[in-house]
Amino acid sequence: MKSEDLKKEIIHAGRRAVEQLIKVAKEDIIKPDPDDELAADRLKNAAATKKLAIFDAFEILNKIDLEEEVINSGGQVNKTDTKQGFAERRSK
Repeated sequence: MKSEDLKKEIIHAGRRAVEQLIKVAKEDIIKPDPDDELAADRLKNAAATKKLAIFDAFEILNKIDLEEEVINSGGQVNKTDTKQGFAERRSK
C-alpha cells in the first residue's frame, strides 16, 4: 500500500477519533451527591477530561488539515516564515 493511501486512511481514522472526542466533550458532568466527599474531586477530573478531549480534537484536526494540504498539493506546502510577525511580513 502506498504512503498516500495510508495517510488517507489515517486521516479518516483521525476524523472518527475527533467525532468520539466531541461525544466525550458533550457528555454532561453529573451533579455531585451532597453526601459524597469525593464529589469535588470527581467534578475536577471530569472537567479536565473534557478540556483534554477538546484540545486533542483541535490538535488532530489541525494535523489532518496539514496532511490533506500536502496530499492535495502533491507534496508542495506553502509555509510562511514564522520568525516574523504578520505586520513585518506584510510591510514589504
